[in-house]
Amino acid sequence: MSAIATGPNRRALLAGVTALAFAGAARASSAPLSRHSILIKTLIAQMTLDEKIGQLNQAPGGRQRALNSRIDAAQLDLVRRGGIGSYLHVAGADFLRELQRVAVEESPLKIPLLFGIDVIHGFRTIFPVPLGMAATFDPDIVKACSRVAAIETSVSGLHWTFTPMVDIARDPRWGRIVEGAGEDPYLGSRMAEAQILGLQTDDLSGRDAILACAKHFGAYGAAIGGRDYDSADISERTLQEVYMPSFFASARAGAGSFMTAFNDIAGVPTTANQALVRGQLRDQWGYQGLVVSDWNAILELINHGIAETPTQAAALALKAGVDMDMASGVYAGHLKEAVAADPSLTPYLDQAVGRVLATKARLGLFDDPFRFGDAAREKTELNSPAHRTIAGEAARKAIVLLKNEGGLLPLSPAGQRIAVIGALADDASSALGSWRARGQVGDVKTLLTALREQSGATLDYQPGAAPRGDDASGIPAAVAAAKAADVVLLVIGEDYDHSAEARSRSEITLPGVQSQLAQAVLATGKPVVVVLMNGRPLALADILGKAGAALETWFLGVESGPAIVDILMGKVSPAGRLPAGLPRNAGTSPTFYAHTPSGRPADPDLAKDSARYHDVAIGPLYPFGHGLSYASFAYADLAIDKPSIGPDQSAAISLSVTNTGKIAADEVVQLYMRDPVASVARPVKELRGFVRLTLKPGETRKVTFHLHATQTALWKTADQWRVEAGRIDVLVGASSEDIRLKGSFTITGSAIAMEPAASLLTRVSVG
Repeated sequence: MSAIATGPNRRALLAGVTALAFAGAARASSAPLSRHSILIKTLIAQMTLDEKIGQLNQAPGGRQRALNSRIDAAQLDLVRRGGIGSYLHVAGADFLRELQRVAVEESPLKIPLLFGIDVIHGFRTIFPVPLGMAATFDPDIVKACSRVAAIETSVSGLHWTFTPMVDIARDPRWGRIVEGAGEDPYLGSRMAEAQILGLQTDDLSGRDAILACAKHFGAYGAAIGGRDYDSADISERTLQEVYMPSFFASARAGAGSFMTAFNDIAGVPTTANQALVRGQLRDQWGYQGLVVSDWNAILELINHGIAETPTQAAALALKAGVDMDMASGVYAGHLKEAVAADPSLTPYLDQAVGRVLATKARLGLFDDPFRFGDAAREKTELNSPAHRTIAGEAARKAIVLLKNEGGLLPLSPAGQRIAVIGALADDASSALGSWRARGQVGDVKTLLTALREQSGATLDYQPGAAPRGDDASGIPAAVAAAKAADVVLLVIGEDYDHSAEARSRSEITLPGVQSQLAQAVLATGKPVVVVLMNGRPLALADILGKAGAALETWFLGVESGPAIVDILMGKVSPAGRLPAGLPRNAGTSPTFYAHTPSGRPADPDLAKDSARYHDVAIGPLYPFGHGLSYASFAYADLAIDKPSIGPDQSAAISLSVTNTGKIAADEVVQLYMRDPVASVARPVKELRGFVRLTLKPGETRKVTFHLHATQTALWKTADQWRVEAGRIDVLVGASSEDIRLKGSFTITGSAIAMEPAASLLTRVSVG
């Protein structure tokens, strides 16, 4: 063995790898590897076949609720032999420091381990679930929350998180809609970028930066019927225009890793989809970061029916471009046999090893394998007051005011008797949501706790019924409390485990006997404010129709209760917006605002044949982008700086927004576009910009969106986007349905575009 494998020479060499390969920004993840390929190849040349395969093996160190539980003497021996490249579901600064010591001091090549964990919406300080974070329509607060998550994860000794989930989800029956940004590719792209930049910063080798993972490449959110893990049978245009933009934006933002999806697209599982992973992601997009499978997905290629043996599955995944095997052990147990049977796999193997090593170098682990993990900071950073302050801001910004008849909200609690009904009002565990990493129930302030501390009202709390229970015996007491109250807070929805992985539901109404509880309370005739807690859009047309006011609060994390109280009592005006529309019932799903118009568009007149259901009103109950305020806003003075632009130019679309209300409040101004006549039918609207403004009473601000012609491009043919000549309509408003201003401009020529239109950022200036 040469001096390259041990001691100071090895450190110097790999410091060179880091300096050459990853100088500067996080976005270098997609840069060519040519500058450091010789150095990486030199190290690879010292490795045995077993050691190479070991680098591709990510072993579970435990399960989500039992971290470190599988790290025993046998595992340590495997580390010493170079048989592990990464662990997931591990944590703790001291524990991981010792585990890393074994790798870098006792293994032959002394290559550091990569430690990963699911940090989906916070590590110890838990923020709103990702669907709730998207409801903020505020990339800055999303980035700030991700920065906190990175700090807490890093000081706990971890390098890698499997987030953001950037899957577009248009079917609320799919339980994992909770993990993403909802139904729109433009919003999804902006949320993805914000999370990646917050987690990784501009320098992954810098302080408290951790590796992000864009998942699940390519169309996991399009599962048929909303059934988790099921097939996505979609057109190439839908794949490229709807599901790919957020992944392209993630690659451009520098996501250090990608994860393949469990499911197949038109019969080809992504974990074995060479055209998609090695072709589009690697060759077309130039992405050179690490690609990891999802949990056990390589072995599941046998269930898909495209591999007969684990050895075949290993070969298919490696050929597709999957560098690391998460948890299945297929690479570790069968890749050696696959390479022996087919030596042409060797270059793929070396490429995968090179990307794993490059990722470790980029994180600075070869310079200092112990730079992550700080037991002293672990005690002060986790769930710190400063971090909770950011969590509270995010929670307030995520809350959506769905309706407010007669100005029922905000409440004036002084001297009032408030009935708080619903077990979710005091359910700390559900406030954390699913995938809560190291979040602790004891860290949560529930709605009931916050009301007792802040409201000054007389409270009568009655749980009524458990979130998914069948026991209705508590309903009479809840009804009695409602009758005796001045106002009722009806807190209903799902518990934390109802919206999550493998939690698809055919019915998306209230679980258990909550509907019975809600109808009984509404029948009292008292003013009722519905407070929804849930991880997916629920179909509650009847209940919401009868309530005086309604808030969509999602699962808001550790500061859930105080945030909701601040909105209820008017300390803060709500300004969250729906990242996915609320359906009228499950039978209308999937439905989404950016649909194509049809030759016979939906018509209210049932005597006419049109694209609608006959037993329910047209469209969602509340549309994408919807959200009310305690203030009111006037939109005026739409102006487009030029009547026509070339296919390589931008149009500046300006307007004024005035707070015509009596209180300071935020407003989310939304820009939509439509191509009314094109070579293929185009969506009736497509989001192409938004900005969240804070305006004082009477204040007017000018907003200008700079829309580039390439943002109108459509998927034309294989690997080609095209800007088409013609008129483009622009629509500006407070939601996808609440359009206040309209205008148009013309694109004077056609041109090939290089990027997915919805992935491109619309520059916004505010005066």
